[in-house]
Parts: sequence; structure tokens; C-alpha cells
Amino acid sequence: MGSVFDLVGRRAIVTGGARGIGAAIVRALVDAGVRVAIGDLEPASAATLASEVGQGAFGFAIDVRRRASVEAAIGEAIAKLGGLDILCANAGVSTMRKAVDITDEEWDFNFDVNARGVFLANQIVCRHFLHEKHRGVIVNTASLAGKVGAPLLAHYSASKFAVLGWTQALAREMAPHGIRVNAVCPGFVRTSMQEREIVWEGELRGMTPEAVRQEYVSLTPLGRIEEPEDVADVVLFLASDASRFMTGQGVNVTGGVRMD
Repeated sequence: MGSVFDLVGRRAIVTGGARGIGAAIVRALVDAGVRVAIGDLEPASAATLASEVGQGAFGFAIDVRRRASVEAAIGEAIAKLGGLDILCANAGVSTMRKAVDITDEEWDFNFDVNARGVFLANQIVCRHFLHEKHRGVIVNTASLAGKVGAPLLAHYSASKFAVLGWTQALAREMAPHGIRVNAVCPGFVRTSMQEREIVWEGELRGMTPEAVRQEYVSLTPLGRIEEPEDVADVVLFLASDASRFMTGQGVNVTGGVRMD
């Protein structure tokens, strides 16, 4: 591994880090020598992952929808880490329904976690970086659905478009301070979220879950379902000095589903 990928001794927080893409990000960072604080709404799951990866990782409880929770949790995590270099704002949720049937509760749930959660974590960490006059890196998890509106996921798409708009604007404001802000845009990733979604989509479209999954494969030029590790490796790149001249980007990690 070249020196630009050397992350040994750096400290990171990963929200939504207990499973799926978040857990893959945690493992990639730990393997690169990063000490990681794993934030999740289910702290027991975060603690279990921390014990598996070792290297000083630890889990903590966080509800990214609540400012008080985010402020307290991130503050405590930074204190325990002894500082902070990297934030991966990864926590996310989805529900699926035809646009004309989306309820207010579903709209708010998607925006509270996917958009507000990123906003709160980013803002609080940026305040820390600015106060400490410390260069830092933020990587937000957006989505392919943040680049192109996804049928049956209009509310989810809208929340992920918001993440990309926020990422670009924050990157411009933070650039003079040496703070980089980027996002990854995963495609059809094999996670527990996808397992739920293929059932929902199958019910809404009159298909079997496996037929939905095979349609995802057919839409992907590289010809397979994306794995969480495919995303995590790009996050590792964006967290490292290899991406030192990149900020405000929404990097597609879709196997070619999206090419612009």
C-alpha cells in the first residue's frame, strides 16, 4: 500500500456503522490502521462489531435524528478517541411506496435519518475541526438514487439528492480551512436493506424478489450485485491523502449503472 493510503494512527467516526455498508467501512478503516468509533442506533450491535475488529475500536449509541444525541455522542466519541480526523456519515434508511401513496410519516422518516442525520453529524464535526484548526475529511453516504430519481423511492431519492446538495455546498465553505467533504453514491448493494427492498418492490410490481434482484444485475454493466466492500474501498480512498485534491464530489460506485 502506497504512502498516500497510509491512515495508521488516524481516528474516525462511522455512523450507522454496525451492519451493511457501515460495517464494511469500519472493517476497511481498521485494516488501514484507523481507530474507529462505531455509532449506531443499536449500540449492542456496534459493540459486537468493535470486539470483532479490535484495534481500539468501540461502539456508541447515537440517534442521528436528534441534535442532542448527535452532539453528546460525537463529543464523547471524540474525547475517547483523543481527537478526530475522519467522519463517515453513513446512517440511512429506506421505505418503498408509489409516490402518490407516500405518507407524511414516511417522508419525514427518510429525511430525518438520511438528510438531517448527515447535516447534524457534518455540522457538529466541522465545528470541531474549525475550533481545533484541524484539517479533516468527511465522507457522506448518498446513493445512485441521489443522482437519478428512483421509481417507488421518490422520498428516499429526494433525501439523497439533499445529501449531495449539502455535500457540495459544505465542501465549498470548508475548502479554505483544508476540510474536504465528499460523498459516495452506491448502487444495488447486497445488504439487509436490499433484502427488504426487493420484497417490497416485488409486491408493488407483481414480481418475485429474486426476479427483482436479477433485474438489478441486468442493469449493472459489470454484471453482478454490488457488495458493501465495493463501497468501503472507495470510502477508504476518499478518506486518504490519495484523494487530497478532491472535494464536493458524489462518486458513483454502481458497477456502471450510472456513468456521469
